[in-house]
Amino acid sequence: MVLEKYKQKRNFTSTPEPSGDVKTAEERAKKAKPEQGLFFCVQKHLASHLHYDFRLEWKGVLLSWAVPKGPSLDPKTKRLAMHVEDHPIEYGTFEGVIPEGYGAGIVMLWDQGTWKPEVADVDAALKKGDLKFTLDGYKLKGSWVLVRTGGRWGSGADGRSWLLIKHRDDWAGDVDIVEFAPKSVKSDGDFEDILAADQPDVWKSNRPAKGGEAGEMLAKIIERAARLKAGEAPSQPEQTHAPAARASKGETARAVKKPRAKAKAKTRARRTKP
Repeated sequence: MVLEKYKQKRNFTSTPEPSGDVKTAEERAKKAKPEQGLFFCVQKHLASHLHYDFRLEWKGVLLSWAVPKGPSLDPKTKRLAMHVEDHPIEYGTFEGVIPEGYGAGIVMLWDQGTWKPEVADVDAALKKGDLKFTLDGYKLKGSWVLVRTGGRWGSGADGRSWLLIKHRDDWAGDVDIVEFAPKSVKSDGDFEDILAADQPDVWKSNRPAKGGEAGEMLAKIIERAARLKAGEAPSQPEQTHAPAARASKGETARAVKKPRAKAKAKTRARRTKP
């Protein structure tokens, strides 16, 4: 059944997440034209730990992988991507707070755009465990591949482990995109801005992460959000993200292309030497 696992894991009387409409999924699947591009998104999710949910629209739902360290633009870097349950298409633009239960935490829409398969048969590629595709988002662009490391498609825990890898093209480079561009493409805010926009009883008494690095991060975020809600200037976060916080969407694209452009310029210079 479509979205069965997704619905089993959630109590929609206590979560603001979309429940997903099966009829909507079926109608969208009929109208989809993969060659013209399908929806994709990446949601930055602070729950029991910080991770990035990578989602590709297929057959009216969002195929989903949890990427602990986030996507990398470096083709030499292979990011672990754990396959999770399909999500409803309505989830693709969700940004907010999940107050309790499965996945409790803060969700940011980190990137979105369209994707096109680079294979003739997506279902066969998923079954084989080798899906090549092109992304056209605000932050992620160009050719990528998802490669399964073991098990079979849909076989449970044995088939959950995949790798997300960037192919070498004009959009590859050594820019750490999750550090360079950490903010939302929907609200242009960070986690504390998302918290500050919600009612206090949604988040204040339901802290999703306790202890460890994620818990410490959330405590700081809540403190800054409280200051924002009170109209005070928030205390300055650590400066590791400072260049990224100032990066516009256009600057992000230029920064990604810059390393490859330099390499091409050097190559041309060598060829023109006598």
